[in-house]
Amino acid sequence: MAMSKSAREQLGSEPELEAIAASLNSGAIHLLRSMAAVDRLSGVTHARLSALSVIVFGGPRSLGALAAAEGVAGPTMTRIVDGLAGAGLAERRPDHEDGRAVVIAATQAGEAVTRAAAARRISAISAAIAALPAIDRRRLASAAGLLDQLAAWIREKESHA
Repeated sequence: MAMSKSAREQLGSEPELEAIAASLNSGAIHLLRSMAAVDRLSGVTHARLSALSVIVFGGPRSLGALAAAEGVAGPTMTRIVDGLAGAGLAERRPDHEDGRAVVIAATQAGEAVTRAAAARRISAISAAIAALPAIDRRRLASAAGLLDQLAAWIREKESHA
């Protein structure tokens, strides 16, 4: 998905692209911060809810894989998982492929908390979108999928850095 210089030139100058990037950065940060307020209703800390979301939506995984997915050190993830396990939201299970290892999995309660939090976020965003004029709703709908493409491109680039 690398963009050639000629493609960038067709879409705008470097300052124009940087202005778009700055606007997206600001919008993403503000949206994430507004979701933090919604997520507090779950009664679970941000770090725990984030880790729980990884295992609910991505499946059980080792502590190391969970730490990597969350971008934290192993000891930090151990504390997060200990908190989730203590709250009955996650558990350590034997790894079916490696009997010596364990994986972290969500409990039914953990899955319920995570899905309820996701539903609250979706509801809040949906209400905000509904408040927009119809033309802006259409523009947002057509651009929403591009955010995943941008994230995938950045992840790919960073993994090769």
